[in-house]
Amino acid sequence: MSKPVRKAVIPAAGFGTRFLPFSKSVPKEMLPILDRPVIEFIVAEAVAAGMTDILIITSRHKKVMEDHFDRFPELEVVLANKGKTEELDQIVDLAQQANVHFIRQGEALGLGHAIGMASDHVGDEPFAVLLGDDIMHERAGVLTGMVDAYEEHGTSVVALMEVPRADIGSYGCAATEDIGESRVVRVTDLIEKPDPAVAPSNLAIMGRYLFTPSIFAEIEETAPGVGGEIQITDAMLSLLAHEQMLGFTFAEGRFDTGKKADYLRAVVELTLERSDIGPEFAAILSDVCRSRGLV
Repeated sequence: MSKPVRKAVIPAAGFGTRFLPFSKSVPKEMLPILDRPVIEFIVAEAVAAGMTDILIITSRHKKVMEDHFDRFPELEVVLANKGKTEELDQIVDLAQQANVHFIRQGEALGLGHAIGMASDHVGDEPFAVLLGDDIMHERAGVLTGMVDAYEEHGTSVVALMEVPRADIGSYGCAATEDIGESRVVRVTDLIEKPDPAVAPSNLAIMGRYLFTPSIFAEIEETAPGVGGEIQITDAMLSLLAHEQMLGFTFAEGRFDTGKKADYLRAVVELTLERSDIGPEFAAILSDVCRSRGLV
């Protein structure tokens, strides 16, 4: 019987150069979606999928993320004294929603290396990997669907999103075969950034992985590639040689907050969904669009 998936790893050690100069002093994972940083959405997704133990891989300039998930007794006292119970509950719940741990990646040696650093923490359990740039909307059901697939089959699962064939060369691509299940396919091959003309599919590897602990041995044996980095796709390809791997397919609900335009789309869409500010924000957007002749 497969062990339950209770641990998650969030690699978040990158420099975030697309958001300079902001990211020089503030991690890109702390970019706000109104009043919540991106990293909080990702942790909340893991918790909603049943994970209670979360390891975030950071680097030397990202201590503010640790502070964000820690208790702040002085602020809690101030809020309590002022009767701001809603705000108090929010910051206390944030610190208590899961056991959140941190470890630093001392050198930028690639995603595979960052995931490999979680080996001692994860041990012999299955675990999810959630990239620190990607917010997945709950309507897509990606991580919960991956957990369901793991519980059914007991093997690694990767999230696969349909992209225009012309764009597949920007991603890792999966060759797949049908197994008669809705949204779940068997992965037969993995190709990093293929020529669109010969790509086996338009299914791109997208920001969520669920691994058996076997992946750690494959990472250890994976040689550095371009730029001296250890690529997780290479380790996954080695794993695929002796262990079944599944893909969970989806077509919408991803926000790549590492890209400026998609970050802004996340801010707009997720803010519009909020009952406390959404209607007012919608009116502001309408006014701005009309004043600029956009509608």
